[in-house]
Amino acid sequence: MTTKQSATARGPVTHEVDGIIEEDNELPKWWVTALMLCIGFGIAYYMAYSMYGIFDTPSVAFEKESAIARAKEAERLKAEGPVDKAALLLLSKDSATVADGAQVFTTTCAVCHAANGGGGIGPNLTDDAWMHGGSPDAIYKTINEGVTGKGMPAWGPQLGSKRVKAAAAYVITLRGTKVAGGKEAQGAPFEGD
Repeated sequence: MTTKQSATARGPVTHEVDGIIEEDNELPKWWVTALMLCIGFGIAYYMAYSMYGIFDTPSVAFEKESAIARAKEAERLKAEGPVDKAALLLLSKDSATVADGAQVFTTTCAVCHAANGGGGIGPNLTDDAWMHGGSPDAIYKTINEGVTGKGMPAWGPQLGSKRVKAAAAYVITLRGTKVAGGKEAQGAPFEGD
């Protein structure tokens, strides 16, 4: 194994090892400049976000935006007023709201309660027996807050108040329809609104 190294005044340094000739070329100046700018930017970015806290990190910025969105939603809900039995009964007679509720029911509720409301994993919603109350406000509360001990998720945070109201209005229209092939009655009989 022989190694030769030669340098000329003009050209790059040449290495020869076992008959293989290699030249050391300098990197282009634009490439070195771009690399140094990237390294400098990375250091400045790290210092601005992590060390000195000049700017919010993405997780902190997300949390601030989420807090603002939650506050706006709370204000909107306050402006809508409380959900009461009379308002839900009125919504159950509005065909547009019931259609919206049917769509919500199909996408979120039909998995457990069957597409016709006759029950599956969840109870039958078309009979006169209700496990957590069959009044409009009880139906709304069950959909909105859920019954985690029984496997009913709280849909309020995911759907929002308007869609929960629509789903409750639709379920009110199912009450007492007694579809064929429905699950046997569970819970206490509902006396009426």
